[in-house]
Amino acid sequence: MLTKGVFGALRTLLGLALVGSVIWQVVDRIRVDLFSPTEYFAYFSITSAIFAGFVLVVSGLVLLQGKNESERLNIIRLIAVVSMIIVGVVYHALLGDSALDPRDVGYDWPRIPNAIIHSYAPVLIALDYLFSLKGPRPRLRQALWVVLYPLAWLGLSIIRGLNDGWWPYWFINPGSEGGVIGMLTYIAIIAVAFIFLGFIVLGLRLAITKALRTSSS
Repeated sequence: MLTKGVFGALRTLLGLALVGSVIWQVVDRIRVDLFSPTEYFAYFSITSAIFAGFVLVVSGLVLLQGKNESERLNIIRLIAVVSMIIVGVVYHALLGDSALDPRDVGYDWPRIPNAIIHSYAPVLIALDYLFSLKGPRPRLRQALWVVLYPLAWLGLSIIRGLNDGWWPYWFINPGSEGGVIGMLTYIAIIAVAFIFLGFIVLGLRLAITKALRTSSS
């Protein structure tokens, strides 16, 4: 079984890889004169990568010091895990390499950071959470906390869109074809999806923890 120090080191490296990937993309977009900070940092995948990156680094450093995560940090890491899983699933199922902004047509996103953010990190962060047995015992009701981050992001995105008319995704724009009802429907679907996935992740972790502890006893 992996030691606390190994988990801490791997978690820290993954967090640095996520933050580094965002920096790489920023530098590349500046190079081709396509970088708009108020728009780039408004995308859910980017804010999630930054959020998850910092959470992983903090959690990894805690483990490297020989300590266990607090219950609060464990819940925050769960939020980051669910958010990154959503990023990976939505990207591969719906978005792919399609340009969300007309100005990005013909622009090739750097492959390595794009793959880290949308492919490798979602898988690795999920495996790390599922198989890390140290720290506070997870409880299924903690899944309710995962909805706070996406709702905060949605709220800020809607306020910003109503203020300057720019929307990171069409489905949160009340001026789109579905109107306000359509926007609220998508928000409700997003909230339910996050909570549902939170329950799945926590349920799997509890099952894996029980199985591993039974096999080692």
